[in-house]
Amino acid sequence: MKRTRFSEEQIIGVLKEQESGLATAEVCRRHGISPATFYKWKSKYGGLEVSEAKRLKSLEEENSRLKKLLAEAMLDNAVLKDLASKKW
Repeated sequence: MKRTRFSEEQIIGVLKEQESGLATAEVCRRHGISPATFYKWKSKYGGLEVSEAKRLKSLEEENSRLKKLLAEAMLDNAVLKDLASKKW
């Protein structure tokens, strides 16, 4: 996965610049991003504060870790069921 050049704080700062009245094209040009990137950020981080964005990122990381644990547990369970169903 490609790593972003901007932190959550910087992204929220860019969004706030546009909300303060600057044109979207001007904000994109100033920060060297495409309008598609800007609108993607706006859909994800629009209306968030910096602390909320940090919490969102930590929750996403925890969610991915828990999904991985669940997948491993389900795989172990399937293997045990397969072994138990065979006759020795």
